[in-house]
Amino acid sequence: MRVVVTGATGNIGTSVVEALAAEPTIDHIVAVARRVPEWKPPKTTFAAVDIRSDDFVAALSGADVVVHLAWAFQPTHDPTATWEVNVLGGIAVFDAVRRAGVRSLVYSSSVGAYSPGAGTQVDEDWPTHSLPVAAYGREKSYLERCLDAFELANPQISVTRLRPAFAFQWESASEQRRIFAGPFVPRPLLQHGRLPVLPVPAGLAFQAVHTDDLAQAFRLVVVAGAHGAFNVAADPVIDARVLGEVVGARPVSVPPTVAQVAVGAAWRLRAVPADEGLLRLLLSLPTLDTQRIRKLGWQPRHSGTEALRVMLDGVAEGSGGSTPPLHPDDAGVS
Repeated sequence: MRVVVTGATGNIGTSVVEALAAEPTIDHIVAVARRVPEWKPPKTTFAAVDIRSDDFVAALSGADVVVHLAWAFQPTHDPTATWEVNVLGGIAVFDAVRRAGVRSLVYSSSVGAYSPGAGTQVDEDWPTHSLPVAAYGREKSYLERCLDAFELANPQISVTRLRPAFAFQWESASEQRRIFAGPFVPRPLLQHGRLPVLPVPAGLAFQAVHTDDLAQAFRLVVVAGAHGAFNVAADPVIDARVLGEVVGARPVSVPPTVAQVAVGAAWRLRAVPADEGLLRLLLSLPTLDTQRIRKLGWQPRHSGTEALRVMLDGVAEGSGGSTPPLHPDDAGVS
């Protein structure tokens, strides 16, 4: 089996490539990224091509499956830029799959695509209209609609959507700090027990998954040829109490509007890269029922709290990976 992976050098992509490379039924992986890394996983050839170009269509020659992971979270101050990369780029990938005659498309959607449902556990039939206050949710939701149309127009292509919770690993800690927290958050404060109290917006509840476990879900759907939508998340649900335990601090409830105003002010001052819309989206999200992916044999090795703690420890230590997007805080981009 020949598999093409876009976004192969990112947080999820590195784990997916490693999981696919260890799968005996997969003969070759074409890893698509903007920059070719020094990292050399087995059975893998890197291709530095634009997913919106004809060169990308050529890169799909002979592929059995395309796994589309490529995504840009920034710049939040320029939503047109992320729309062009994420939405127009995603549409280009879907069309390239059709043009190249690939039989299977696996797309990484997100819990962020789901319509508001705070306090509700939902399966894959829950609407995916998001809360249209953050570019991330709007773009994930819009691509769900594009895939609906794509499936109707191309019944010969199997389409699979994974909708994971927040995905963390040690190697992506510096990248995630750069994307969401920015340079002004003191890294040592994230060491366990360093904060005496932790302000938490009232009602916060989310799930996490280690990227190694998420990668196994991608491997399972690729190998099984499974189609449709699959939620992917590990237990437990992380609320204020659990978050306090993970951080080693006493959680203090903050009204959501106060938290949103504070984040919005910091974002407008360019002190943090994530805006208040992303916080509003986070507070609106349902939790995920994962029975469908578990029926394929998926069992996470890490709890959601373990995944989150590993990432926070990595942020405190400035950890990173061997690809350009995952470069550590103290290293330049090669």
